[in-house]
Amino acid sequence: MIDIQFVTVAGCHECAKAKKIFEELKPQYPEMQIKEINATSTEGMALVQKYGILASPGIIINGELFSTGALDKNEFVNKLNALRK
Repeated sequence: MIDIQFVTVAGCHECAKAKKIFEELKPQYPEMQIKEINATSTEGMALVQKYGILASPGIIINGELFSTGALDKNEFVNKLNALRK
């Protein structure tokens, strides 16, 4: 299982782009479990503070901060492939 915490804010264009990437890749990576968390919720604020997320979206993979801000699809695919091994 690849556990992804997707920390978002309302109206975020980069969050919407990242969501499209997730939807596009989900059929190839069925083990990818994505939980979208609003950054202004109690859980979201705790994650923002814990990982120092300064830009949206914050993407945490298996408990490790992967990226903040614009998601690079190629880097994300490389990370998913590395986790499969």
